[in-house]
Amino acid sequence: MPVVIEPGPDPDRAVAPRLSPLAELCACLHALQTPGHHPASRRWVDAVRQDADPALLARAAALSPLWSAFRARYLLPLSAGAERSLEEEIADIVTLDLEQFTGMTAQALLGKNSPRPGAPLKEPDRFLSRLRQHAAERFTLGARLLSDPEGLRDTVTGFLAAAGEEWFGAEWERLAGPLRAEVRGRFAEHRHDGVAVLASFPSARLLADPPRIEFEKLYQARVPLAGTDCLLTPSLHVNPHLAIKHYPGFPVVVQYPVRGPGSAGPPSLDLVRHRIKALQEPLRIDLCHTLLREPMTTTELAEQYEMTPPQMSRHLRRLREAGIVVTHRRGAQVHYQLDQEAVRTLGHDLLAALQR
Repeated sequence: MPVVIEPGPDPDRAVAPRLSPLAELCACLHALQTPGHHPASRRWVDAVRQDADPALLARAAALSPLWSAFRARYLLPLSAGAERSLEEEIADIVTLDLEQFTGMTAQALLGKNSPRPGAPLKEPDRFLSRLRQHAAERFTLGARLLSDPEGLRDTVTGFLAAAGEEWFGAEWERLAGPLRAEVRGRFAEHRHDGVAVLASFPSARLLADPPRIEFEKLYQARVPLAGTDCLLTPSLHVNPHLAIKHYPGFPVVVQYPVRGPGSAGPPSLDLVRHRIKALQEPLRIDLCHTLLREPMTTTELAEQYEMTPPQMSRHLRRLREAGIVVTHRRGAQVHYQLDQEAVRTLGHDLLAALQR
């Protein structure tokens, strides 16, 4: 199911990189609840769980639906412009209109781009009935949202401030420099690309007629950019996900994963599909077996499998395009060799691509 970003009448409109400590804190909190999905965050998660106040951990667990896979919109930048501190971003949540806070919270609890702003207060029974189908903590938060939205907002912002101070200060000092460098580099590289820069992200593709960018996600949505700012927020801890958040009257935010040191990052789902499809042909499995033992040329493989070189070349091309084999030139000859890591991690790559 795709999330489709529609540039509208101005496809060359600016898309601005923007650093957000609040967005990174909430990516950390998401990893704290689902550490198995976030190997890049393992060091931070282990350190927090070892030293954290149990009461603060319990508060994090109770509020965790707000930064689950479909996180609340106010946990990413609420305004365009210059970079803001964590304290300033939390203060933006405090000044949100209560109806906006309620609508954004309800979306996170339901895991959908609905209901309409203000709908939970107008249809409370229907809202709670839907939440009963989810985990108990979602229903508990939903009931409190209806009875005391201002108190819940104070609870959320108070926890974010405490988690920022206790768990996140040193981590943000470590990450801020590399993330600022990413922001500068992406702005310099793509300042003339407009909305097309979005197509450079994993799981995204640029389509025409009408112009649009499609992202592979677990839900379906249309995100028009007409008259709306679009902020690109880099993150180490959001990896392997890519988060797209939108809400009427606020900037569209794309929080995208940045590779950590020594990390190649997960491949796109399209690439994983390509690899699986390439290996559906039994002959190509046999070729992988052969090339695991030693590099060989097209001619050598054609002779071994009693095929013509052009026939063998077509099979090798499919494996090469899927990243399953690599080539090495030795003088005038090109040798093919199995990329063992691509085969070894195929199952992990599939899971990582599905988790985006």
